[in-house]
Amino acid sequence: MGSEGYELSANVWTWKAALEVIKSLDIISEGKVRQMSYNATGVKVEQDDAHFIGEKIRDKILPKLAPNKRIYSDLSITDEPDDKTLFKDDDDQWKNYSVDHDWLKEFSHFCLRSKGFQIY
Repeated sequence: MGSEGYELSANVWTWKAALEVIKSLDIISEGKVRQMSYNATGVKVEQDDAHFIGEKIRDKILPKLAPNKRIYSDLSITDEPDDKTLFKDDDDQWKNYSVDHDWLKEFSHFCLRSKGFQIY
């Protein structure tokens, strides 16, 4: 918010895991996190919360993720590269959602430089 054209893209596979990371930081309400999981809702994250998310990801999450690691939506960490396998079995579907170090670093910078953001 506050700067037209300042955007960050995320696909469903990355965003779902990123939301679990955000949820684990306990910064914003469970209801807002739920709203953030749906596209085109227009839900807004205010500047203070966006900056706090960026700081916590930078300070707490990124140190756990060397540039070759990623974090799943269950918050477990792996160094196995994403081979784009689509897991269809109910017991393995969680493996479809992960976010890597580089995307989280970019998201952290986005949050820290933003004046808040809105989900589209």
